[in-house]
Amino acid sequence: MTSVNYKILERTPSVAEHQYLWESVGWGSIDTGRSKGSLDNSLYGVVVTVNDEPVGMGRIVGDDWMYFYFQDVAVLPSYQGLGIGKEILNYLLAYIEKRCSGGGVAFVGLFASEGKAFYEKFGFRNHSPHMTGMFSLLEK
Repeated sequence: MTSVNYKILERTPSVAEHQYLWESVGWGSIDTGRSKGSLDNSLYGVVVTVNDEPVGMGRIVGDDWMYFYFQDVAVLPSYQGLGIGKEILNYLLAYIEKRCSGGGVAFVGLFASEGKAFYEKFGFRNHSPHMTGMFSLLEK
């Protein structure tokens, strides 16, 4: 495994960074006007850089109390397999653990690309048939 010198910045990605990483991992094109509003309303985010260039990101949305959702966890394909995704998840989970330090339960959800077992290493699992994740895309 190759080693790479990267920095993890605790901040939400800029619109340009978000668009670059989103499109680089094959999620299609994105409306930057809508993504700006979404990014502005994030609870927490991290950006991973190499030589000041973005190579990964992750963020949390939710109510910052009981419900948290991982969004836009992405690492450039050429940097996958180097532990960057693991570090992003560690930062995101640490944020939630701090928010829940007083006790109680936090629901942490996410959607993952098909065939990716990456998140299972962090305790995420498919809860069907008792719980089923669903979503709808509303496009105008």
